Amino acid sequence: MKERILETADRLFYLEGIRAVGVDTIAAEIGISKRTLYNHFPSKDELIAAYLTGRSKPIPPSDKPPIDQILGSFDRLARNFGRHEFRGCPFVNAVAELGSEDQAARKIALAFKESRRLWFRGLLLQLGARDADGVATQLQLLVDGAIAADLVRKDPAMARAAKAAARVLLINAGVGVDGVKA
Repeated sequence: MKERILETADRLFYLEGIRAVGVDTIAAEIGISKRTLYNHFPSKDELIAAYLTGRSKPIPPSDKPPIDQILGSFDRLARNFGRHEFRGCPFVNAVAELGSEDQAARKIALAFKESRRLWFRGLLLQLGARDADGVATQLQLLVDGAIAADLVRKDPAMARAAKAAARVLLINAGVGVDGVKA
């Protein structure tokens, strides 16, 4: 039952928004009472935290070369941008909706974003990039910026533009891309 509640909350929170969806809506969608829902999640805040924690999946290890993993992340963005149900980053959405009210959500969102930045940093270190920490932050900003631009424009080309900018960052950091190295 707990898994069904989380699956339903995940879908509804992501597609309709955390504030727009009450626990009564989630319970009705599943066909359970609010009491049953509250037996598994004593508050909506705990349900929100579980929803975000469930979305905090690490990037699976890959045998692909680090450069392909980095640039491939922008290709994944482009594929997501083309999906009708794409509503942006659930972590940014949660923080934007909840503001400073929900420190647990902010903490989970921050941990997720930092894990993605550290993923970039690890790959950049493997590539011997200059200022791997700074470039990792810049790559993460490109990802977040591309997501925001796609939400406004509804244009998967935003991911391709971010990928082109990532290539420039990598070359400037001394990483060879497509035979070009600074």
